[in-house]
Order: sequence, then C-alpha cells, then structure tokens
Amino acid sequence: MTLARRKLPIGIQTFAKIRGDDYYYVDKTPLAWRLAQESGYFFLSRPRRFGKSLFLDTLRALFAGEEALFGGLYIHDLWDWSVRYPVIYISFGGGVLKQVQELERVLHQQLDEHERHYALPARYPDNRSRFRDLIIRLHDQYSRGVVVLIDEYDKLILDNITESAMAQAMREGLKDFYSVIKDVDACLRFVFITGVSKFSKVSLFSGLNNLNDISIEATYSAICGYTDRDVDTVFVPELQGLDRGEIRDWYNGYNWLGESVYNPFDLLLLFQKRTFHPWWFETGTPTFLINLLGQRGFFTPDLAALRSGLELLGTFDVDQITPEALLFQTGYLTIHKAEELMRGYWVYTLGYPNREVESRLNASLLSVYTDDPSKSFAHRLRLYELLLVNDFAGLKALFQAFYASIPYHWYANNPIAGYEGYYASVFYSHFAALGLDIRLEDATQRGRIDMAVKFNRRIYLFEFKVVELLPEGRALQQLKDKAYADKYRAEGMPIHLIGVEFSREGRSVVGFEVEQA
Repeated sequence: MTLARRKLPIGIQTFAKIRGDDYYYVDKTPLAWRLAQESGYFFLSRPRRFGKSLFLDTLRALFAGEEALFGGLYIHDLWDWSVRYPVIYISFGGGVLKQVQELERVLHQQLDEHERHYALPARYPDNRSRFRDLIIRLHDQYSRGVVVLIDEYDKLILDNITESAMAQAMREGLKDFYSVIKDVDACLRFVFITGVSKFSKVSLFSGLNNLNDISIEATYSAICGYTDRDVDTVFVPELQGLDRGEIRDWYNGYNWLGESVYNPFDLLLLFQKRTFHPWWFETGTPTFLINLLGQRGFFTPDLAALRSGLELLGTFDVDQITPEALLFQTGYLTIHKAEELMRGYWVYTLGYPNREVESRLNASLLSVYTDDPSKSFAHRLRLYELLLVNDFAGLKALFQAFYASIPYHWYANNPIAGYEGYYASVFYSHFAALGLDIRLEDATQRGRIDMAVKFNRRIYLFEFKVVELLPEGRALQQLKDKAYADKYRAEGMPIHLIGVEFSREGRSVVGFEVEQA
C-alpha cells in the first residue's frame, strides 16, 4: 500500500499550525511527558534549526491545556486536561539586536503582550521588576505554579560575539533579567530554557544552582531532530527514489550520548528538493568560527577525532571561547564516544556528525587558506576530475600549484605552518571538501594509515612526510613496509599506495610516489 504524502513542515515552529493542518509530525510528547513529571528548571542546548522552538511551543500548548492539538499523540491519555497553567513564553529568536536599548524594547514588548493576555497591567517601569511581578500575580490569580519558557536565551550574545564590549553588555542585561527566576522559585511550576550555546552559570544564571542541564543526557539525545526510526515510519512516503544509505551518511549522526538524529531542516529540504545538498550548513555558518579556526592553526584532520573533557565542552563565554566548545555547541562536531578513564573523569571523542558537515566545513576552511574562494573551488573541481581518471602526475602538479598559491603571510601567522601536520591538513581538507569517503589515522595491526580514501571503486592510501625530517622516499616505503594495504584487500578494489612528501623550505609538494598494491 502506498502511503499518502503530507505537507513538509519546513521552518514551521508553531505546534498548533503543524497539528492543525496536514503536516508530517514526529511525536516528541513522550519526552515532554517525562520532563513534565518534575517541577524543575531545565536547560537544553542544541544547534540552530534543530527544532528547539517547536518543542518549546509544544510545552507551551501542553501546559496551557490545549487538548485538541494532542489527539492521537502519546501524551493525550496521560495528561490531566482539567488543569491549566499560566505560561510565560519569552523568545529572542527574531531579528538581530545590536544595542542594549533594543534588548529593553524587545523585553518590554513581550512582557506587554503577556500582561494584556492575562489582563494584568504593568505596575513597574523596568522589565526585571515587571517580569517578577507578573510571575507572582499569575501564581496568585491561578493558585498554581507558573510555567516559564525561554527560547534562544543566548542569541543576543551570539549575534554580537565578535564585538566583545556589546556582547558583554547584552550578557549583563540578560543576566539581570534571568535572575528573576531564582527570586520567585516558590511561584514556579516548570522552567525550560533553550539556546545554542551553554554559557557558564556564573556568567548568566548566577545563583540558579538547581538548573538541570539535559543537553548531554542519553535520555534526551533525540528530544530535537529525527531518528532513523522516524525516517523509516513517519516519512516513508518521501523515501521513494532516494538512496536510504546515502541519506544516513549525509545527514544523520548528531549525538548527545544517546540515539543519534538528523537535523530536521536538512531532511525536510532533501525531501522537498530531492537533491543532496548542504542545506543546513548554508543557512548561516558564522564567519568568525571559520576565521577562528584558521587563526589558531587548527589541525583539521583532528576535527574528525578530537578528544575533550566535559569542562572544555561546557566552557563558553564572551571572553573565553575554546574551539572545541564552539564547534560542539554549534553542531559542527558531535560526540562519537564517551570513556570514563577513572571515577568521575570522562573523556569525549568528538567528530563530524556526517558527510555534509565534514565537506562544507573543510571547503570553508580552504577559502581561509587562499584569500581567493574561487581559486579554492577550482582546485577542488580539478582534484575531482583527476581522481576520476587516476592522473597521479596531475595530482602532484595540482597540489604543487595549490601550496604555491597560499599567501606568505598565512604561513608566517599560522602556528602549525612548517610542520607535517599543516601540509597534511591542507591536503586532507581538499579531499574532505569533495564529500569523499575518508578514514584518518585508520588503525592496522602494524600502525596507523595517515589517510585512506574510497572513491570511484578504488582505494587510495596516503602517507605524509616532511623531507627535512626524513630521507626522501620514506613515505611510500612506510606504506609498503607496514603492509597497510592488507586491511583493504578483502574489499576487492584496486589499491593505490601514495607517498606524499613536503618541503618546509619550498613550501610545496616535492615527492609524490605511487604504486599499486
């Protein structure tokens, strides 16, 4: 039986709109029910366009008692619809604010809307006092706890993150506003706060010691986004004509210690356009992120398997931004593995969530290397053409031309320039930017292969060396001496061993030896 196709809820963040029309909907109410059993203060960090606002609006409708919207959903027969809670919903998702006065205006506007809705005129001129007074009066009027929902709590800071003084001013203004939550604890039933980043409690939620951060909690890993099961049940009518494995490879993989998920925006655009494309990445990757990685000389192959502690992942503030925290919280890296090395001491292995992010992030980094995005694109296109015909002499010439095109000031200012890692980083980024199947530091019984690439029914094994450190010819010889090809022979594809040697002095490829294993 062929299931009927429904409307795709692209960009829709209103629960009532999705439920009131013929849209696909993935039921997240089992997790809403679990959360609602506690009278707690919850915090959730997820990357942009992950469905945070829709989940928050679902909570709003639930606590407000809008029963008609929940017919047929998991929570319907569990919820007491005779009880309605007063709900205060604050969102900072609309527009970009560049002045503290604009923050005050937005708060005034949203509080004014709530005061009109509940027929409780403002009694104080400042927003902090109005917020506090509104909560207390709603508690007294309804004789039950108030529900406070705050969406995109950090957006005003992130919008100004490259302007430190303004970002700090926004942070202080928001900190003053959020401090109300602690003051009126006795009047609250449930608090849920969402955002992209996890700023330290000291900087934004000072004193709110009972804030329960569920961002990295296996139970809530799939609170936003679509799981494989969702794709294979809810979206069955959309799968015809699309390669299911390719969908998983390109778009799945975001993980917060539990079940991995797809970014909804990616998947819905794929179903609409029927084309594999970096839909999510192109909706607004921050320029300052790419520049920060370039300035700090980040070794890009490390991004495929970066190890970090929880204290680094949670360290994010206006004047203290670690690349690990920034990449993880914005969705460019995700958790692949968690290890407890000793009691209470965890180490997390991070990596790209999927092929979309790996390819587009590396393509963006290549533009930082050259000062000329069009030339960078031309190099990648040429690389693809040469791989199709296995033109290894052409590959050597291509990379010699590329390294020669990198401006001298980039070498002079980059912390890892001149080291083997730098050359390997640039080399790897070209292949990754094409969206190829890449394995880095792939372990064998006799060592680790620097880079393995599968493309066009062939396998390419790369070893990188700097000639000033070792005799020429050692790169290819190591591939042969350690029999790295043995691991791949069972796949039945031609295997090419490629030793790539770089010169610090010449800042280029000086050796490019190839043998078929």
